[in-house]
Order: sequence, then structure tokens, then C-alpha cells
Amino acid sequence: MGHHYLLPDISQPGKIGCTLPSLDVSPAELPPKELLRQELELPEISETELVRYFTALSKLNYGVDTGFYPLGSCTMKYNPKWHEDIAKLPGFASIHPYQSVGSVQGALRLMFELQEYLTEITGMDATSLTPMAGAQGELASILMVKAYHQSRGDKMRVKILVPDSAHGTNPATAAMCEFEISTVPSDNNGNIDLKSLESMMNEEVAALTLTLPNTLGLFDPQIAEITKLVHQKGGLLFGDGANLNSMLGKVKFGDLGFDCVQLNLHKTFSTPHGGGGPGSGPVCVRSDLADFLPTPLVAKNREGYTFTTPAKSIGSLGA
Repeated sequence: MGHHYLLPDISQPGKIGCTLPSLDVSPAELPPKELLRQELELPEISETELVRYFTALSKLNYGVDTGFYPLGSCTMKYNPKWHEDIAKLPGFASIHPYQSVGSVQGALRLMFELQEYLTEITGMDATSLTPMAGAQGELASILMVKAYHQSRGDKMRVKILVPDSAHGTNPATAAMCEFEISTVPSDNNGNIDLKSLESMMNEEVAALTLTLPNTLGLFDPQIAEITKLVHQKGGLLFGDGANLNSMLGKVKFGDLGFDCVQLNLHKTFSTPHGGGGPGSGPVCVRSDLADFLPTPLVAKNREGYTFTTPAKSIGSLGA
């Protein structure tokens, strides 16, 4: 049987695909009769037909189990399935948000060590695991950029420069943070047009957002010149880390001159990424932005592990 059919096409009265369990709760009172449908018109098919139908549909999909996602915008790869088994261990999955710090020391240790690993991997000085998605990591980064300039009394910096090849979340984030947005054009090779960037960089620019490699899959060979141009005018360089897969272990954002970067652990590492989530978007920063990191951070002291809040934190990003 081909794949180009719907379940109602093979429905036949009397076929049963599953048996509903006995009601184990009190029945709810139904709405008035005139509001109820007389027939649901659900397809009647066998379990075998149902399994074959959805299995056939699954074969039409392309996913990380099928092959590599060589996307310029967000490179995805296969992650070992046992990583998900580890994440589902009761010691992690069954933790309640209101448990005492003393009762979750194992989880806090893992979080602390992950902060340290990500700081080292990116070549930055501090990391917050708080952001719950890549876009929220961008939001946290630009909020930190804003707080940093305001703390210096630099109120003239009202613009964010965004390359024309950027993810749509970059300008959206800047707008949410009440910045003006200016688009930096690409050159004929798909990289940032340096002359345009030089003409646009001034004392009104708070930061340049830069995906590296960019959404065309290109590692901009002008990165040293870009960093110099931005910093000479007092701006900051934010890195969109959606494509860290391609440079992991080879190049560090800190060595390239980035001031802050968000990562996507559901792309570069093994956070599950199915059905629209969940995501994980930690932010890593240089020392001069560390005081602005979103709270909480995990810290280590003589008694073990605990939560801390940076001195000038932009606050919490979740409930």
C-alpha cells in the first residue's frame, strides 16, 4: 500500500485498533445534549494498519537518525541514544523545583562542572546555564550588553548592528530590548562587507551580532578585522553559537575577540530536541560582563554546591 493515503481512506466499520481502559475516575458531567456531537467520525482501522501507516510516514521524514543536518543556520547531528537514557534517570528527571539545595547536590555538581566546561570550550570567563532556549540566550546576551553600557553611563548606544545573513531571532531580540536595528550587508562572498561595517560603527552602536560560521555556512576570514572595528568604537561583539558544531575543539570564541556568546546544547551537545523542544541556550561571557549574567549561577563552597546571584545580574529568565 502506498504512502499517499489518509486513515479515513482505509477505515472500515467494526475494525478496532485499541481497547480503552476501564474508567478509574468519577465520570464528569456532560454539557447539554444540544452541544454534543452525535458522531465523532473517527477512522476505524486495525492496530496493524495504524502501525504501518505511521511507520510509512516516519520514513518520509529526514532527521538526525537518518543523516547529518549540514545547515548553515543551525547544524544538527546524531547524539547517542544512551545520553537520553541518562537524562531520564530518576535522580535528574524526578527532581522537584522546590527541593532543598542540600538534597540535589549531585545535580548541582553536574551543573557547576558544565558551567566550567562551557567556559573553557568557548574561551570565555563565566557561564550561566539559565536560558532555556537559543533565542532566550540571545535575549540574555543583548540584555547584558544593554546593562553593561548603562552601568558605564553610556546612554548614547541605542543601536544593534545585525548582518543581513543573521538568524531572524537576532533583530527580533534587539527589538525586544528596545534597540534600533541597522542591517550590515554581505559582500559578494557572503561575508560581512567590511567597508559598510566601518562606516556604520560609531558611538551609537552597542553591539554587533555575528553568527560564526554564518547562516550560509561560511567562517568569515575577516573576523580579526571585524572584532577590531567593533571594539575600537567601544561596541561589543555578540556571538550566535548555533553553528558551534563546526568549530568545537578547534576555535574558541574568546580567542576571536567575542564578548559574549550563546550556545545551543540541543544542537552541539545532547539535549533532546524533538517536537519543538526542549532547548538549552547557556550564555558565556568575558569577565567584564560576568556581573550581569542571568541568575542563578551554581557555585562551589566548603559545604558543597549552592546558587548565587551576580552583583549586577539582569535577573531571572524563568519562573
